[in-house]
Amino acid sequence: MKRRLRTLFYGVTHEHAYGKFETLKRLADDFEVIALVDDRPRGTPRSLDERLDVEQAVRDGFRVVSEAEADGLLDGGEIDVAFVETANADLMEVAAKLVARGIPLHCDKPCGEAPEPYRSLVEKCRAANQPFQIGYMYRGNPAVRFAWKFVAAGGLGDVAFVEADMNHDYGGPDYPAYISSFRGGILYNLGCHLVDLALPFVRGDFLSAHPFPGDAPGDPAGSRTAGAAFLRFAGTDVLLRTSSRLPGGIFCRRLRVDGTNGTLDLCPIERFDGGELTLALSLKNAACGQPAGRHEVGFGVQADRYAAQLLDLAAVVRGERPNGQDYGRDLRVHELTLQACGLCV
Repeated sequence: MKRRLRTLFYGVTHEHAYGKFETLKRLADDFEVIALVDDRPRGTPRSLDERLDVEQAVRDGFRVVSEAEADGLLDGGEIDVAFVETANADLMEVAAKLVARGIPLHCDKPCGEAPEPYRSLVEKCRAANQPFQIGYMYRGNPAVRFAWKFVAAGGLGDVAFVEADMNHDYGGPDYPAYISSFRGGILYNLGCHLVDLALPFVRGDFLSAHPFPGDAPGDPAGSRTAGAAFLRFAGTDVLLRTSSRLPGGIFCRRLRVDGTNGTLDLCPIERFDGGELTLALSLKNAACGQPAGRHEVGFGVQADRYAAQLLDLAAVVRGERPNGQDYGRDLRVHELTLQACGLCV
């Protein structure tokens, strides 16, 4: 039998904490959650959407500890892997604590509103071959993985343009104040996912970034709850868009890639409504096993947003496969995100 990894779930206030914890419970053959760390006393700005219910976790039999108690668990060698799910502004501080102890970790995004300390943490992990997986959730998406592989093999020819958008309408009355706590606004908070989506498609060196922050309809001036960014590379142009006030936005999220041999269109990027996830290809010439003309490629019904990525991490931590993390790509995603939202030039 494969070894269950003793897991510390550090933080309950990130927007993805609830979903990530639910996935870990479904992956109980791989992860044994030793404790949840309650970071609510920090009072750091956070969204109230999709928060993890600590009291319910206790009723379900999970142990909840303070940050001081978590330090004891870490120092006692009881933890194989940790998940960092604190509020965004605290992610890098907690990650640094784990990196210093040599603990493999999954850390949610984004990675801070400056190049440091993330850059230094990545370099330490690279030198030690320590896994430092960032929660770019689309990396486990089968349609996205197909798109990256298809384009890398030349299926679209030379890629000229990439468009990615990530809109939603789930933010409550507190959402504008939460997003405005970030200098980069929603382009910082969600734009990192879009940069991660687009980066494998681009050709040539990065040339320039042009951020266009704004406010979603009805939100206070300066809330930065909507925005776009235009990134220019030597061979490819990229348009990123995000807004927090588009009804049904999660089902309209799109990734479109235009090349000299055709177009790839994934909309929605993901779905968990029981319908099949499909990607549309329009090809001038047959390529990489796909016929010319327009047709759809199906990927079945998605059951879980996070499982594929977390199972990859488990296999690395158990030594079942080498650590294949591309630390350079992760750094580049972070740096381009900062440029896309106007925090770095």
